[in-house]
Formats: sequence, C-alpha cells, structure tokens
Amino acid sequence: MQLPYEVQECSRYLPQAEIQWWDSMAWAARIFSKGRIDRAGRGLLELPPDDPRREAEVAVVDNWRACHAYPLQVIKMTLLNRAKKIDSGALIAQRLKRRPSIEIKLRDNPRMQLSQMQDLGGCRAVLTSVAQVRKLVEKYKEFHAKSPKDRSDWDGSDDFDYILTPKPDGYRSVHLVFRFCSPSAERAIYNGQRIEIQIRTKLQHLWATAVETAQIFTGQALKSKVKNASEDWLRFFALTSSAFALRERAPCVPGTPDNKTEIVRQLREIIGRTNIMSSLSDWNDTVHILEEKETPGARFYLLTLDSEKRTLRIDPFMAEEAVTSQKAYDKAEKDTEPNPNVQVVLVSVDDVDALRKAYPNYYVDTKSFMTAVEREMRKK
Repeated sequence: MQLPYEVQECSRYLPQAEIQWWDSMAWAARIFSKGRIDRAGRGLLELPPDDPRREAEVAVVDNWRACHAYPLQVIKMTLLNRAKKIDSGALIAQRLKRRPSIEIKLRDNPRMQLSQMQDLGGCRAVLTSVAQVRKLVEKYKEFHAKSPKDRSDWDGSDDFDYILTPKPDGYRSVHLVFRFCSPSAERAIYNGQRIEIQIRTKLQHLWATAVETAQIFTGQALKSKVKNASEDWLRFFALTSSAFALRERAPCVPGTPDNKTEIVRQLREIIGRTNIMSSLSDWNDTVHILEEKETPGARFYLLTLDSEKRTLRIDPFMAEEAVTSQKAYDKAEKDTEPNPNVQVVLVSVDDVDALRKAYPNYYVDTKSFMTAVEREMRKK
C-alpha cells in the first residue's frame, strides 16, 4: 500500500497495522462554518452548564476539535522521526486540547477566536538537553527554508521560544505552530488547520507537569493569566524553574535571581515556612488506577482522573480505533462536566510505558520533580 506523502518520511516507525488504516480511516471533518465555530466558542463562556442551549455549542466545539485529529497524527509522526534521529530516547506524545482548557484560554484571551486557536491539536517532544532541543528546532528551520508550498510547514515564527525568553511563571519550552497542507484532494479539507509542537527538555517537562499536579490538587489557577493562586506557590515554581535553567545554562525567569546562591536561599525560605514540599510528597502514590487493561499495540489512551476520589481510569484504544476514541472522549467530557474534580484527556503515546513519563500529572507522580529540586538545594 502506498502511504500518503505526509507519512512517508516516518514510515519506518509505523507498525504494519497502522499503515493499513491511514487511507481507510474515516477521520472527522469540519461541518460548521468558521463563524459558527467562533460563536460556539463564545457560547462556552456565556452559557452555564445547565443551560439547554449549551449542548449545541459543545457539539460544534467537539467537531472542530475532532477534525484536528488527522493533521495532528501526521505532524506527530514527522516529529517522531526527526526527534528520534537526534535523541533515541526522546519521548513523543500528542493530545487534543481538553474542553475546560479551551474555555480557560478563550477567557484569558478575550480577542481570540476559537477558529484561530493554534493548539487544539498539540504534540510534544521531550529530549535530554537544551542542545538537542536546539538541534531539533534547527531541523525544522532547515526544512522550512526548502519546503514546497503544498506541504504542512512551520509558520516561521520565533515568537514562542520560551527557553530563550521564559514566561514570568517559569514555563520553558519551544513552540512551533504548523499549518497543515496536503496536495491530496481528499485531505485538503484539513488545509490551514493549526497544530502546535512543543519541544522541551526532561527538566522542563518535570517542572511543567508538577505545576499541572499542583493546580489539580490545590485548586489554584497557577497557569491562568488571571492568577488566582498563592504567591508562595507561584514564587516556588518560578524559582525552581530558574534553578533548572541555570543547570541547563539557559536564561532565568524574569523577576528571579540569576545566581544559584540567592535562588536556593529564597527557596529554603519558602519551603521552611510553607507545606509546599510536603504537599508534593503527600500527593504521590495516592491515586488508585482503575480499569488498567493490558492492550498490546494500543496507541490512544483516554485518561479520567478524579482528584477527589483519587482514582485514575485508563481506557486504551488501538490505532484503528482513533475515531472511536475521539467519540469516547467527547462523551466522557460531557458526562463529567458537572464535576469540577474530574479531568478527562485523550492522549497518544508509542506504548503504555511512555504514558506515565509523558503524563505524570495524571498519575499524580511528582517524585522525579522533587528529586530534581532537592538536588538543586544541595550545596556544591
């Protein structure tokens, strides 16, 4: 079988079963106008969960999100190929953005239109070092310089290098935004859709997922632009990010010291008078995993975390069940929407062993992050 041009570059990473369903898969396609999609985005913010009109808005949003699945899969496979050539141990994952996260982003950015949101589909590469991150970014730049116009390509923006210019909260990563493009008449329906690639180091990944865990269990909006969080938690994460940055010989977070001694001093002061480290420790290993099925060859995983009951349900799906997994995702979000303690996400990794490494926040696993922080606290 001839693979679509989009995946020929990475065909050696595809199992035979995946090769067989590329052309036959009934991927979701957009069925609403961009204007209707934008109105649905506003409807998510304006209509409360118990408003009967909300269901129609959710259906529009879910369709628009679902039709990013094919472009996301294509761009993720290219990322896999390029990242593995640089770091054979690179961790690759992908996800469709959670509906609550869509709402938060629209609320934080009042001028943003849902049809223009760049990360409804997102994939990530986690590499060992900043040097490897830079090398992978350069590979994309090289391809961009010679890429034909009928291929999916990075938009050339340098505005999202959060390693060179960290966010004030401490977030560090490089983001590349792609616009999907295919010469195939059948796949042209996806042309122009945006997919975001995040490229980060292992330390940056530990930090980001620890923030996610803290946000879940403290109920504080640590990631939102509209901060509703303890200054101690915010400062703790900004300082730890700068400590990691110094280790990686990268710029520190704005508003934090640029030397190790002062960073450690401030961290010790915060840790000494708060329960931050003990909270991170106490959350570990408290989640009971439900329905963890052994499914060799699974590619998609529906994760359902109940932070109140401390349970995690993992539902695996095979590669050829991509559409089925998306429908299950939509239903799970709808069923759990009234419960703010439940988080649902549909992700894809190469195997189940990579699942915990890619999403330790869903397993409530902060051990590696704490080990990294404690290492920075030790005197040299």
